[in-house]
Amino acid sequence: MTGYADFLQQKTQSGTGAGFEPIFMPDYLFDYQAYLVEWSLRTGRAANFADCGLGKTPMELVWAENVVRKTNGKVLLLTPLAVGAQMVKEAEKFGVEVTRAKDGTAHRGITITNYENLHHFSPADFIGCVGDESSIIKSFAGIRRGEVTAFMRHLPYRLLASATAAPNDFIELGTTSEALGYLGHMDMLNRFFKNELNNSATGRIRGEVIKWRLKGHAEQPFWQWVCSWARAVRKPSDLGFSDDALVLPPLLEQQHEIDVEYTPNGQLFPMAAVGLKEQRKERNATIIERCQKVADLVNHTGKPALVWCHGNDEGDLLEKLIPDAVQVAGRHSDEDKEEKLMSFAENKSRVLITKPKIGAWGLNFQHCNHVTFFPSHSYEQYYQGVRRCWRFGQKNPVHVDIITTEGERNVLKNLQRKSKQADELFSNLVAEMQNALGIDRVTRFEKEEVIPSWL
Repeated sequence: MTGYADFLQQKTQSGTGAGFEPIFMPDYLFDYQAYLVEWSLRTGRAANFADCGLGKTPMELVWAENVVRKTNGKVLLLTPLAVGAQMVKEAEKFGVEVTRAKDGTAHRGITITNYENLHHFSPADFIGCVGDESSIIKSFAGIRRGEVTAFMRHLPYRLLASATAAPNDFIELGTTSEALGYLGHMDMLNRFFKNELNNSATGRIRGEVIKWRLKGHAEQPFWQWVCSWARAVRKPSDLGFSDDALVLPPLLEQQHEIDVEYTPNGQLFPMAAVGLKEQRKERNATIIERCQKVADLVNHTGKPALVWCHGNDEGDLLEKLIPDAVQVAGRHSDEDKEEKLMSFAENKSRVLITKPKIGAWGLNFQHCNHVTFFPSHSYEQYYQGVRRCWRFGQKNPVHVDIITTEGERNVLKNLQRKSKQADELFSNLVAEMQNALGIDRVTRFEKEEVIPSWL
């Protein structure tokens, strides 16, 4: 009987589902931050999809501190690589006691560690867990998703925070729900969605992604269900608060299409590359010209610059062409990566060269307002890479130089298409949540009650 009960527990992944009233609400939180902390504490197991620069770090720390004070238990706070060091400094600034650990030791109060070290820790030692930049678990088949979901499964208090570019990606909503102990990924799809095949298939068939869409009668119940455990915010007014305190400087994006002496085999003149294979050839054939353009843009300025690349050859060449740059590559140890990332964050290194998949999540580089990018098909990487610098606390306009070639026009067009689509998707998600919660675009200063009493 016990074995069957455990089986049902694993299938439902249900926690207590009950939170509590906050007992610690410091005055350094903005009004919208205090609202999100209070809501997530009452919910007990919640997702905070607040955009970059809206202050997820203080919200996560205050949430965890409330759980510690309420239960006298311990909370584990998971972060991407190098973000843990910044989180410790932020905790000191906000007056929250934390301890950083990598070896599995559960310290009193809040323990901070990287996702890479989660396997060293036991969930039996904790009462709650926070997943910073939780889009890391979006992949349904990902190893990290399985580790985080298994760890959180029996914890009564859970918080997942992400500034992903499009949080209404249904896969991510499903994996987030599962980690929080609500509907599993497939349970969510089968309850609210249908696919073209009218079955439970996921993934790809003959190379084509199987698309799911909301059932006609299920749209409103679906968003009401999401609103029971998640909030999506790009600006405070999405929740009915004033945006006055979070006005960002301008973002100035400039495209540089460089001329290269490269003509693909069998063609009389350069043309836009078609398909990943041709685009890879184009990128390899134009690496010198592209990297030299980046060096020309960032050398001799005397100002910080964040240089994103995608391949090891690009990173190594850029490091040679930019004498005062530091590179963070996959071949470096976690300790070396963290040391170099923090060196740039603390303005000890002028130029940082790295890949988005290494350093585009969670880090704060507000001291830098110059970013260079080689376009790729991943809008999320581009978005997160730019938002390392263009975020709350940035004092100057942020300049983004996008370096491309004639053959990569299709890549840039795809990135621009995804940018527009992501903005529309997030806007739709916010609008659906506002409808479900009864929030309109009138601020709380003009409207006394915007949250239904049943929530």
